[in-house]
Amino acid sequence: MKSGKRYTELSKLVDRSTAYDPSEAVRLVQETGKAKFDETVELHVRLGVDSRHADQQVRGAVVLPHGTGRTKKVLVITKGPKADEATAAGADYVGAEDMIEKITKENWFDFDVVVATPDMMGILGRIARVLGPKGLMPNPKAGTVTMDVAKAINEIKAGKIEYRLDKTNIIHCPIGKVSFGQEKLEENLKVIMDAIIKAKPAAAKGQYLKNVSISATMGPGIKINPTKFA
Repeated sequence: MKSGKRYTELSKLVDRSTAYDPSEAVRLVQETGKAKFDETVELHVRLGVDSRHADQQVRGAVVLPHGTGRTKKVLVITKGPKADEATAAGADYVGAEDMIEKITKENWFDFDVVVATPDMMGILGRIARVLGPKGLMPNPKAGTVTMDVAKAINEIKAGKIEYRLDKTNIIHCPIGKVSFGQEKLEENLKVIMDAIIKAKPAAAKGQYLKNVSISATMGPGIKINPTKFA
């Protein structure tokens, strides 16, 4: 695939053979994030684990100090007083069987995160095959299966992100917008990397952080020296 002229020019600012210090990488990602819109800064971390094994899964959630620059739409699956609590806390959608039906019959996905109370996991199981591949299935480790729905909603709205391994043992997640500037992006990067390091499975052997890189939506990948996070 032939790269566009703009991408080629931006790539000249980055030395592909160099693994930069985190602060230098953040500076470069801002220099290469020059599109006409406010580009998202994405983090990509390849880990020395095997996601096929249950004891080597890496998954969790963390609240970024400066958020992601995007407010997420939250669907809460619950009933009774908890439904009222969810509405009061600012959930975008609240319901139970009616929401399951809407997703099933209308292929409706106008939400970014699903929060559920534990008693609702049975009915959610009916659409696990639909939600799972999209990364939308609530999970206790991510704090999205909880009785404290208000806390979950507040954290998500404040910039809580979930991180999880994909099939190729890589974690992809947003750490903010180019417009955040150096300090905020660096702080968000540090918080998410600290969380990933703390989540290292006991069964993981050898080098844990294999490759770390960041990139703006339309910009080239910028490698970061993994030892700078250890």
